[in-house]
Amino acid sequence: MTTPPFDSDLAELRAAAQDHAARHQVITDCAWPDGARVAVNVTVDFDAMLLRRLLNEPPMQLAKGEFGGRVGIWRLLELFDGHGVKGTIYTPGRIAELYPDAVRAAARGGHEVADHMWEHRVPAEPELEADHLRRAIAALERLTGQRPVGTRSWHSAPLLRQEGFIYNSRKVPDDRPHYIREGKDTQGLLNLPMHYAIDDAMFFSFAWMNTENAAQRMADPDRVFEMWWDAFRQQYDTGGYLNLCLHPFVSGRSMRIDMLDRLFTRMKTLPGVWFPTSETVARHCIATCPPHPPVAR
Repeated sequence: MTTPPFDSDLAELRAAAQDHAARHQVITDCAWPDGARVAVNVTVDFDAMLLRRLLNEPPMQLAKGEFGGRVGIWRLLELFDGHGVKGTIYTPGRIAELYPDAVRAAARGGHEVADHMWEHRVPAEPELEADHLRRAIAALERLTGQRPVGTRSWHSAPLLRQEGFIYNSRKVPDDRPHYIREGKDTQGLLNLPMHYAIDDAMFFSFAWMNTENAAQRMADPDRVFEMWWDAFRQQYDTGGYLNLCLHPFVSGRSMRIDMLDRLFTRMKTLPGVWFPTSETVARHCIATCPPHPPVAR
């Protein structure tokens, strides 16, 4: 008796789901230090339109990136310092070369300077990929005196671990910190999830990635304030984690700085809100909620 096609497809889907689940270990019950109710990672992609440079976009587009490096990053650092927020500044190696004073200032302020690739891309060739990662590490270490242990990148997990990284902050299979094992990799790497619903570029980007006028995203900051507050409040009520993604050329504009100022002020009216670096969260998760051994399959 042959298996009906529908049952065969369902069996394949179930097998794929089980394989996916076996490769992801979500941290479901990990208490934050000192009784904190929610951990808020305020992260900054300090790429200054580097990706758009690689895409050869027009000069007026690239000028927005220059604003981020010359003005926006300084406004964000001032805002963070005023609120006692310890941010994580994901910085490409080439941007560290272009704006070294800002990178040094971030490190001096107690913020984490983390990797964001050499030039906002990961080459397909393994040797070139490793070369790009090592160049980025060297550029950041020269300026900060510290080797980065965190990244927001597409680099392979084995290469990242080999170079001393303890976490990535890119994928979004869950809104809680989790470990991911990719392919034949049985060790896994901690992922601190961000999400495009709390990424400023999704709301405030005119002429985004060569899009047509109908696709522009110029949202009212007050509307974004309410959406981000709702996202925060949901995680606060459940005792969770929030990763807010900002770009200096986007959120460095004065009306958005004002919105973030109001958002942080409102968050701090609730007890138990913790604003650490991503590295601090990662080290806490690894120490108190380490990954389980992989399940034999």
